[in-house]
Amino acid sequence: MPRAKVSDSVELEYEFIGDAGAPTIALVMGFSMQMIAWDVSFCEQIASRGFRVLRFDNRDVGLSTKLSRLGVPDMMRVMSGDRSAAVYRIEDMADDLAALLASLGVEGAHVAGASMGGFIVQETAIRHPERLRSVTSIMSSTGDRSVGYPRPEALGVLMRPPPADRAEVADRAVSLWRTIGSPGFPFDEERVRARALAAWDRGVDPAGVARQMAAILTQRDRTADLGRVRIPAAVIHGGADPLIHVSGGEATARAIPDARLTIVPGMGHDFAEGAWPAIIEAIVENARRAS
Repeated sequence: MPRAKVSDSVELEYEFIGDAGAPTIALVMGFSMQMIAWDVSFCEQIASRGFRVLRFDNRDVGLSTKLSRLGVPDMMRVMSGDRSAAVYRIEDMADDLAALLASLGVEGAHVAGASMGGFIVQETAIRHPERLRSVTSIMSSTGDRSVGYPRPEALGVLMRPPPADRAEVADRAVSLWRTIGSPGFPFDEERVRARALAAWDRGVDPAGVARQMAAILTQRDRTADLGRVRIPAAVIHGGADPLIHVSGGEATARAIPDARLTIVPGMGHDFAEGAWPAIIEAIVENARRAS
């Protein structure tokens, strides 16, 4: 797959799926997750609706640049709310996305982000509105700490030390996704294991994951600035999300003018295949509103 230079220090690995002449929908994945977490079949279903899908590895995961020179953040300072302890911020990742679109010659993209990816696309809509045609925020929140809070058991499993080797990674993934996944849909253990092993083989950097976590924990409250977003917006959230409570999605939809909210019953903090039709329909319908 190709890589695009988005700044002096960052290159992002990316892939297009679909007709090169079709409008682009860029998919932005969440914390520690690689672009392969956007299932190829999911991407192909969007592409079949008349779009070209762009998926990519965020900085510090997969085959994109690992910012090892920045070191490991002081997580005690991060947890205390010291924004200066984060070696980069969600705003920087939004700038990555805008620069990626520019480097690929995409004049105006529809963007959809999940979890941390939702933070990124919201920030991109605020900082780089000229680059976007529509924005979809999935299982995400506004940065306001009073909404989108996690259940203790969900946060606990997410904060465990990373797996030590390939033999451990699949079992740890199953434990994670059974905890934060969708109780209303079948759990596909085989897919979870295969994806975890594929991600390990592409490249996992625990220090990079810590840098992303610091960016999340020190993110700003975007509520007021989201009120200035003037492109079509959709918000999708699972009604049973244990990691980012549905109140985060509801707050996002209230903050963005004319945003359309879709709450998927039984959906947790994952992309259970049974929830795909509702998610894809909301993304596509929002993109078509922009047309």
